[in-house]
Amino acid sequence: MKINRVGTQPSTPGPEDYFTGTVRIDPLFSAEEPGRTSGAAVTFEPGARTAWHTHPAGQTLIVTAGVGRVQREGGAIEEIRPGDVVWFPAGEKHWHGAAPDVAMTHIAIQESIDGTPVTWLEKVRDDQYEGQA
Repeated sequence: MKINRVGTQPSTPGPEDYFTGTVRIDPLFSAEEPGRTSGAAVTFEPGARTAWHTHPAGQTLIVTAGVGRVQREGGAIEEIRPGDVVWFPAGEKHWHGAAPDVAMTHIAIQESIDGTPVTWLEKVRDDQYEGQA
C-alpha cells in the first residue's frame, strides 16, 4: 500500500509549449510497474487551455470545479461542469480548458504506452477556442 499525502508533491505551471494561459498541474499519482496509470489535478484560469493532443490509451477527465470546454477534432465545443466525466478514446485528437470567464479544475487520468502518456500537437488558436473556426 502507498498513500500519497496531499501537499507532498509540488505544483508546477503548465508548460507554455503545451498550454495557452495560466495552468497549474498538481500531480496526484503515478502507478509503479507494472501499472501504467497516472493522474493529476489540473487548474485552468479563465480562457486557459491545452494544445491539441492525443493519448495512446485514452484519457478520462473528472471535472471538480468551475466551468470548462472540451472539443474533439471535427466535433462541437462542449461545456463541462463539476461532476461531469469526459472520456477521450485512444488516439482521439482533442483539447480541454476553462471557459472564457470562469476557471476550471479537473482530474486527468491516463495510461502510458511505451513510457508515453500524451502526444502534444499544435496549439488551439483563439478562433478555434471561441468556436469561430
